[in-house]
Amino acid sequence: MGSSFIEKVGSIVLTDLLAPLRDDDGIGLPSRYEVIFSPPIGDRGSNSGGGSTNPFFKLLFEDSNNGGSRDISMQCNSFQFPGRNLDSTPYDMLQGPAREIVNDITMSEISGTFYCHNDMREKIMFEQWQNLAYAPANKSIGWYDSYVGSITIYNLDQNNNRKYGVELEECFPKSITAQEVTSDQATAAQTVSVSFSYRNWINISEGMKKASGPLGTLDRIQGVLANQVEKKLLSKIPKVLKKLF
Repeated sequence: MGSSFIEKVGSIVLTDLLAPLRDDDGIGLPSRYEVIFSPPIGDRGSNSGGGSTNPFFKLLFEDSNNGGSRDISMQCNSFQFPGRNLDSTPYDMLQGPAREIVNDITMSEISGTFYCHNDMREKIMFEQWQNLAYAPANKSIGWYDSYVGSITIYNLDQNNNRKYGVELEECFPKSITAQEVTSDQATAAQTVSVSFSYRNWINISEGMKKASGPLGTLDRIQGVLANQVEKKLLSKIPKVLKKLF
C-alpha cells in the first residue's frame, strides 16, 4: 500500500475535482439566475378586514396582473439563495463531551437589489406590498394572509435551463433601504435594495440525481483501499491455497 495506492487515490480526487468542467452541467455561475415574484392573492374573506378591504390591495393586484411583478423580476440585479441554520442545545452528559441536540430551525432574511426606472415603479411596487401589512392612511394592520406571497429563485445553466430552485413561502418585503441622490455626475443606474422575511423555504428542483447514481469520491477511495488490502492478504497465502480461491 505504497506509492501506487497514493497515485490511485490522487488520480480519483483530481478526476472528481475536474469533473464539473467536463460534464454536461458544467460549473454553476452566480450570474445565471431567475427570480419570480408572486405577491399576495387574497385574504381570509371579503368581510374579514384583510387585503380585499385595503385600498392598496387593488393597486398591487392591478400592477401584478399588468406585468408589474414580471418587470420586477426583469429588473432584479442581484438576489440570494436562502440559508438555513439548525438551532441546537448542549446536552450535558454525566461523562464525556456534551452532545448538541437539534431543537429548531431558523431562516435568515434575504435581500435583493433592483434597477429603477425614472418613475421608481420598482420601489412603488414593494411599497404597495408593504402597505398591505400596514396601511399608512389609517395606520391599520392587515391580516397575515393578506400580505404574504411567495418568491421563486432558480439557478440556470448556460442554455437558460432551470437546474436548481427554491421557493420562499409566506414572504413579504420587510424593509426598503434608503436611496442616495447626489449632484455628482452619475456613473451607475439607480437601484433599490429590499430585504424579505419569510417563514420557510423548500427545494423545488426537478431532475435531481437519484441516490443510486455514480459513486462518490469517498466510495471510490474506499474501493481502492479495499483492493489494496485484499492484494496484501492474498500475497501472504501460499500458492497451493490460492488455487482454492
